[in-house]
Amino acid sequence: MHIGFLGLGNMGGPMARNLLKAGHQVTVFDLSAEAVSGLVGAGAKEATSPAAVAQAGVEAIITMLPAAAHVKQVYLGEDGLLANVQSGVLLIDSSTIDPMSAREVAAA
Repeated sequence: MHIGFLGLGNMGGPMARNLLKAGHQVTVFDLSAEAVSGLVGAGAKEATSPAAVAQAGVEAIITMLPAAAHVKQVYLGEDGLLANVQSGVLLIDSSTIDPMSAREVAAA
């Protein structure tokens, strides 16, 4: 399965690495070049933006972001997932955010 992964911090990085170990193709994006290069070294493909992840032919996208503002930007922004994702792609947000923000993004 080809999976997009955004947010490669303390939780997201190991999650993406485990997807690679399980044999999945993973395309990653993070603001930290160091986090991205570590995953690319393990076999992931690098994307330059959330939109690039959405346009990479992925079947699912997982986000693990640090705050609601980041989730809103990644999903709802001009260069975000919802403006660029193909129909049928599964979107999974694993970020720890407040319920109102989660509902706002889900309703979009």
